[in-house]
Amino acid sequence: MRYVKLLVTLGLVAAAAVGCGDDRAPAGNSVRDVDTAERARQVATAWEGSEAARVWRQGYYPLGDAVQLPDGAFHNDADKRAYATQNFQLRTHLPDTAKKQAKVRWRDGDSLTLPLTSARAAYDKLDRGENPGPALTVTGARLGSMTVLTSRGKATVPAWLFTVKGYDTPLKRVAVTPSKRPPSPIGAVQQETDELVPLSGLKTVAQDGRTLTVLAKHGACDDGPAVDVLETGKSVVLSASIRGTSDGPCTSQSLTEKVTVKLRRPVGERILLDAFTGRPVPYGEPYSASPSWR
Repeated sequence: MRYVKLLVTLGLVAAAAVGCGDDRAPAGNSVRDVDTAERARQVATAWEGSEAARVWRQGYYPLGDAVQLPDGAFHNDADKRAYATQNFQLRTHLPDTAKKQAKVRWRDGDSLTLPLTSARAAYDKLDRGENPGPALTVTGARLGSMTVLTSRGKATVPAWLFTVKGYDTPLKRVAVTPSKRPPSPIGAVQQETDELVPLSGLKTVAQDGRTLTVLAKHGACDDGPAVDVLETGKSVVLSASIRGTSDGPCTSQSLTEKVTVKLRRPVGERILLDAFTGRPVPYGEPYSASPSWR
C-alpha cells in the first residue's frame, strides 16, 4: 500500500516534468530494462555531442537566485516574514524603458541578447502575497545589473534594482528570462521504482562548484532520498532513489528533502542531468520569491 501510494504521488511529479517541451524526445527505458548505473551512462552518452547539448551551451540557464537581497537583510523577523510570504507594498511609480532587449555577458567575452522584462513584470514576481501581514515597502526602481551563476559560469545580467524602505542597498531582480530548454535527446524512464525517481530540482551550487544541493522526493515511511552521481567530461548525471522502504500501511503524503551531493571536481560548464527524466535538472522552486526555470 505504501509503495503504490508513493508511486502515484511521484508519478504526478514526473508527468509534469516530462510533459514540458520534450514531446519529440525518443522513448525512454523502463527501469526493468536497465539498472540505474546503466541508465545514467545512457543519459550521458545521449547528450554527448548532441544538438541539444550545442543549444544548451549557447543559452542562458541560471544556477543562482533571480533575486539578490539588500545588504543586511533582514533587519527583523517582520521583514523576513514579509519576504517569505512575498508581501510587498509599492510606494513609487515603476519606470518604463524604451529598451526591449538587453544583453547577458559572460566573463569570457560571450554575450546573448534576450527580451527585457519590464519593471512591472519584475515587481509582480516579487509581490504575490496579498495578505494583511507585514510587508516590505518599495520606494524606487531603476534598471541596473547583477552577477548570476549560470550553466556557462558567472554572468552579468540586466536587473531591476528596487529601493526598499529601511535598507541602504537595493533588492535586485533579474530582468531577463532563461532561454528555452532544448528537447532532450533521450526520453524519460517509463516507470518509477524506489531505485529511480525524478529529482524535484536544483537548490544551490556552492562557491567551490563541487557541492550541490538538490531537492528530492520521498514518502513518509522510508529513510529518505539518496542521490548517486556519474561524472563525465561533459555532464554530471544525478540518479535519485528512495532508501529504506518497507511494505505495510502508510500515509500517502509526498515529502521533499534537501540532499547534498559532492562532486570530484567543480561542475563548471558541464550539464547537470536527471537520470530519470533524461533532461537538465531544473533550477529553483516554482512558488518561491526567487524562481528561475523549471
